[in-house]
Order: sequence, then C-alpha cells, then structure tokens
Amino acid sequence: MAIASDTTQAENQAQPQQAISHHDLYEQDFCLWIEKALELLREGNLKDLDLENLLEEIEDMSNSQKQALESNLKILLMHLLKYQYQPDKRSNSWRFTIVEHRQRIHKAFKNSPSLKRYFLEEFADVYLEARKLASVETGIAVDAFPVTSPFAASQVLDEDYLPE
Repeated sequence: MAIASDTTQAENQAQPQQAISHHDLYEQDFCLWIEKALELLREGNLKDLDLENLLEEIEDMSNSQKQALESNLKILLMHLLKYQYQPDKRSNSWRFTIVEHRQRIHKAFKNSPSLKRYFLEEFADVYLEARKLASVETGIAVDAFPVTSPFAASQVLDEDYLPE
C-alpha cells in the first residue's frame, strides 16, 4: 500500500503546476515575487509584471527612508534639548545618543542625498515633536522650550556641536 501511495504522490509532484501570475505571487511568497519582478524587468517583460504592487513597494521604500530620518532627527533634537536644558544631568549616554543619531542621519544622506531636502522641509515639524517628547521625559513644561528650534539645521548635523 505504501508503494502505491508513494507512486501517486510522486506522479502528482511530477505534473506541471499551473502557472501563477506575478500579481498572485505577491500574496503567496513575497521573496519569490521580488525575484520574479527582477527577472521580468531584466527581460523587459512589462506585460507580465505586477506593476501595481511594484509601484506600491517602491513608494513604501521611500516612505520608510523618510520615516527613519524623521525618527533619528526627533531623537537627536530631543537629546540636544535635554543637554541644553538639564546641564546638571548631562551624561555619556546622552552624548552617545547624539553622536549615534547624527551618524545615522549622515549615513542616510550619503546613501540618499535627496533626503537632505526632506530633512530641511520637515525640520520645524520634527522639532515640535521632539520638544513635546523632551518635555515629557524631563518633566520640564513644554512652554519652557522655544516654539522654534534653538538649533540651526547645520548645528544639529555638526558632529562637534553641543549646546552649552
């Protein structure tokens, strides 16, 4: 009985599987979908390419880079505020965080120079978020921090700058 079962199973596996569209593959196996997209693009086969999901994924990649930049900037600004407004609590940990997030931002700019423009566009809004977080973390009233950033964008990026 086991032989018949093995034979039937082998025959089923040997039969060609029905071709899955690139679009359907997106829902079933993301990694394979990417590999197939690369193959189709290299072949110039745009007809079978899942263009809708490909465009969405490319847009998501851009948004992800922008969100990472905002996150690093927010943490950096928050620590610069803490450093300036709580001089008696300054620590190596704060300096480490400032250096680390500057490095992350500089690396993002190196990999995607166009993010510099986005950095400048979002600087004021991200500062307001960092201001609120600094208030919550320090217990200092949010109104004690300026409404506009006391740090120029160039200072924030300057690896040697620390507010005194």
